[in-house]
Amino acid sequence: MTDSMFITCASCGAKNRVPSNRVSQEPVCGKCKTGVLTPAPINLDDQSFQRFIQNNDMPIVVDFWASWCGPCQMMAPIFNQVSQEMFKSVRFVKVDTEQAQQTSAQYGIRSIPSLLVFKNGREIARQAGALDKSSLTQWLNSVK
Repeated sequence: MTDSMFITCASCGAKNRVPSNRVSQEPVCGKCKTGVLTPAPINLDDQSFQRFIQNNDMPIVVDFWASWCGPCQMMAPIFNQVSQEMFKSVRFVKVDTEQAQQTSAQYGIRSIPSLLVFKNGREIARQAGALDKSSLTQWLNSVK
């Protein structure tokens, strides 16, 4: 029997079981037939956050940000670039703290940008402040 993992579709939110050896082959959602893994970060809100975090076996890095935050704006293109490079091994998610106040409060977000890494629904790492590409990549490789 092949080892498999659950991956939530970014488009429709369906939970997909994907054989671990097929993750790098760009699996397709069984419900909506779109790619399960997306190179662009996924925007989540209070309604979608918990379901997405709980239903993914891959590590998930969450960028808590706000539109008025200068360091957040500076880091956004870096986060997008690293997402495009690592999307087959890490899920990338963005949460606007102004729109998702309940989720931001639940995780005690006090400074932005704040990056949290979740694995199997549990927070495993946290980093406050903007990072350059090299630092972000090194940090993710050390915690995933």
